[in-house]
Amino acid sequence: MNNFKKIGLSALAGSLVAMSAQAGDMSVTGSSAIYIANSDENAKTGYSMSDSVTFSGSTELDNGLTYSFSLELDGDAQSQKVDPAAASATATGSNVVDSHSIKLSSDSFGTLTFAGHGGTGVLDGWDDVTPNAYEESWDVVSGADASRVNGTTADNSWGYVSPSFSGATVRASYYTPSSGNASTYTDLGISISPEMVEGLEVGAAWGTSEATAGTEFDESTFYIKYAYGPVTVGYQESEIDAPTATDSDESQMFGISYAVTDSFSISYSESSFDLGSTTTDQESDGISASYTMGGITVAGAMNSTENIAGDTNTTADKDAYEMSISFAF
Repeated sequence: MNNFKKIGLSALAGSLVAMSAQAGDMSVTGSSAIYIANSDENAKTGYSMSDSVTFSGSTELDNGLTYSFSLELDGDAQSQKVDPAAASATATGSNVVDSHSIKLSSDSFGTLTFAGHGGTGVLDGWDDVTPNAYEESWDVVSGADASRVNGTTADNSWGYVSPSFSGATVRASYYTPSSGNASTYTDLGISISPEMVEGLEVGAAWGTSEATAGTEFDESTFYIKYAYGPVTVGYQESEIDAPTATDSDESQMFGISYAVTDSFSISYSESSFDLGSTTTDQESDGISASYTMGGITVAGAMNSTENIAGDTNTTADKDAYEMSISFAF
């Protein structure tokens, strides 16, 4: 009897493996990182880490479309990177599911994504596309990122990326909030890499949100990047057009990076946020570097910001740094 059970289980296992192979492919990837950072020179240096494992599966449908699914498991899903200024912050709850999405794609159709969590709108993905080796000039420093133009992102959102047509690619995102916003959010972007000018890329995006009924915010951004050999330079302007002047903001960003080798890059970047609620601009600049050895990357940034959120007090001028060593497998 035991022999028959073993044979039956072996046959069942074999049939399941065969069905899995016919249904599609499954892969597992992972990453981990250790950080040391000081988001304000007056705060203590803090250590933190991140780690995740991502399961990805895909199968091709009869009509030529590829269906794929991705699910990330992250022990710190509710507290990805601890801010050294609040080093006592820890993840709460037992949820370890982080980013997860499904996609339909093909060479002629493009890619349509539904993100249950971890989706990115066009403006959010393009909040600063100027070249850098690790972090943007307004990042790392505590509070300096609050005034950037980055659209709206939320769980259960849709995103679309078109195929490239003579170097032009169209992107769009959409979501209907269950709470928080009075209406749906949409944005649209287009990037162009002209075939006749190698290394040049230009892009623009527009989005509309309505957090309060009758109060509509229009956001937009434009950028240009050019790569020549190991050097890449970029410039970007963004704007929030709101019903009141105090809510209308503008920003300008610049960056230049140099690939010393295929493994080692350095960069310098700066940004200026002209906030409608104040007459004083927030000014940031920073340098960063990264070095990759196979699946290991060592990177760091040293940034400085003056007049955070338009505040002219000396306490609103901060220097900060962040260094990390990350592993991908």
